[in-house]
Amino acid sequence: MRSDRMSAADRWPAQIKFIVGNEACERFSFYGMKSILAGYIAGEVARGGLGQDVDTATSIIHTFVFAVYFMPLFGAWLSDRVIGRYHTILYVSLFYCAGHGVLACSDMLTTVNAKLLCLYTGLSLIAFGSGGIKPCVSAFVGDQFKPEQSHLLQKAYGAFYWSINFGSFFSFLVVPWVKDHHGYGLAFGVPGILMGMATFIFWLGTKHYIRVPPTRETKTASFMKVFWHALTSGDRKPGQSFWDAARGRFSEREVDAAKSIGPILSIFLLIPPFWALFDQTNSTWVLQGQKMVSFRLFGLEVGAEQMQSANPALVMILVPLLTLVIYPMLGRYATPLRRMSFGLFLTASSYLIVAELQRQIEAGARLGVAWQALPYLVLTTAEVLVSTTGLEFAFTQAAPELKSTIMSFWLLTVAFGDLLVVAITKFLPGSGARAHSASVSTSRFLLYAALTFVVAILFSIVASRYRYRGEAAIRSN
Repeated sequence: MRSDRMSAADRWPAQIKFIVGNEACERFSFYGMKSILAGYIAGEVARGGLGQDVDTATSIIHTFVFAVYFMPLFGAWLSDRVIGRYHTILYVSLFYCAGHGVLACSDMLTTVNAKLLCLYTGLSLIAFGSGGIKPCVSAFVGDQFKPEQSHLLQKAYGAFYWSINFGSFFSFLVVPWVKDHHGYGLAFGVPGILMGMATFIFWLGTKHYIRVPPTRETKTASFMKVFWHALTSGDRKPGQSFWDAARGRFSEREVDAAKSIGPILSIFLLIPPFWALFDQTNSTWVLQGQKMVSFRLFGLEVGAEQMQSANPALVMILVPLLTLVIYPMLGRYATPLRRMSFGLFLTASSYLIVAELQRQIEAGARLGVAWQALPYLVLTTAEVLVSTTGLEFAFTQAAPELKSTIMSFWLLTVAFGDLLVVAITKFLPGSGARAHSASVSTSRFLLYAALTFVVAILFSIVASRYRYRGEAAIRSN
């Protein structure tokens, strides 16, 4: 009997396959659309593009990504407080599908202004749909594991992240190919079909899922209610802490759950610069690659848009290598925050390499786009260390009733990272020959590298003072 319980605790829940399948298709749809976005906005009108300048294309893309990752606040509230994670994922996905449908209609329009309106409408719907489900899907994965299976979460999130990159790898190859041979309309339509498949796959697992009810059903107070009462309470006694003022109105569990968020947010506060650099692989790195020479691999021409597939391809190699080999070898030294600290230093290093490539391009050298594989390798290693680990850290450190909320805060770090890119692009526009194209320049890449090196040092200091909760506390010791 004991061996049966142990084997059950070591076995993954069967319903995980539906969530992983949904995530692979959804990521294909998102990254497939995103893979051609920079070329579409900055491309020549005669070739189906919108003819916008480099800085405009950068700003549009990163404003869109900001919206995608800001919307998790709404998705977390909807799932945690109102209808639960399952229904949020299912219903909000329909808006996601509609957004792809709008973008697919772009070829039916004849003027640039009409196509821009179509672009903004489609991206708004996708931002609402993608952002709305983001905090729910990753938390929904964790919901399927029982407390005695918590040791499986690291590998589960590794597999979850692997599925994300499995879908995005093929999207970076397929969607640009469709665009080159059939135009932007059909190229934007293919991701819509995959998003429809993602929604259907998720629905197939309906009867198997473990569903955590929203707090309106469990009558549990939200983080904001506890925080607001603690902040505005006028009856705080001498010697009481900030949170003690809320203990007279709320239960110990509710106060402790709210209290746990502060230390987690102190870690999240320094993550946005990572995303500011990482998300430029779909904007400034593509625009840099368009100035480089393409090459052929297994009969496929690899240009700037196809080079984006290097990231997910490397992730699919690095996730199992790090999760199954390197982390176990390092043991307790490979704590989540140590991994993330090292990842931030690697992130900054990758931009030193990109800056050097850009310096040679500006000097007149004709570099092959294959040279971008080197910074992709460094940045992708950093991504696995920061992003995959961040998902694990966010879930394990959050109280059960606030998991979607804390996931939304984690995703908010992406939003502010992309907002940072928009702000730098707007307030440092360049001048003379660099006017409206400073986003892709040696000095700009070096600026991002220097900023992230400073942040990596600060993160290491803050992380050294963090105290883990639950099983993570045991493993870190």
